[in-house]
Amino acid sequence: MAVKRYENNAAIRRARRVRSKVKGSGRLRISIFRSSRNIYAQIIDDTKGVTLVSASSLDTSIENGGGRVGAEAVGKLLAERAADKDLSALAFDRGSYPYHGRVKALAEAARAAGLKF
Repeated sequence: MAVKRYENNAAIRRARRVRSKVKGSGRLRISIFRSSRNIYAQIIDDTKGVTLVSASSLDTSIENGGGRVGAEAVGKLLAERAADKDLSALAFDRGSYPYHGRVKALAEAARAAGLKF
């Protein structure tokens, strides 16, 4: 039996496929990481390799945890912090996660709070 290589993992292939299209757009990237208990979001400038804004369900201002309600709160918080820095022209990087559930809730809340992507 052959050993499955790390590069051939389906989740990694999906994330690379999505990320290559997002990075090729030349815009700032909203990157999502979803764990079993929390959700994290960052706005990244890939040309400089710098995280400009971040928010997570671990922030003290968010009381709802990492579920759908918490993901909506993270999206709103990320949009507020991005508005403070006048960030626009964004691209949404969902990584290997389907656009469903907590990821979709975060994206829709960020759009409703004023982010355009």
